[in-house]
Amino acid sequence: GVMLGLGETREELIELFADVRETGCGILTLGQYLRPSPKHIEVQRFVPPAEFAELKLSAERAGIATVFAGPWVRSSYHAGEVAHGLAV
Repeated sequence: GVMLGLGETREELIELFADVRETGCGILTLGQYLRPSPKHIEVQRFVPPAEFAELKLSAERAGIATVFAGPWVRSSYHAGEVAHGLAV
């Protein structure tokens, strides 16, 4: 899983998608980083939902079979269903 909003560029994400695919990973989650406390790194920007949809398509085009992307998506998003072949 990858948390967005920490200053990453679109180019870095496209490169990341290719790198992830080359590892053989077939599931990717993309979510919004939310600062848990003032002691943690600040959010650089909030990613709009439409951009999450575009990034999902880019990751799928890069060859990643299952991609979940959205502000509230976390690495465990629907993990049980996906692991047991019950795609959501």
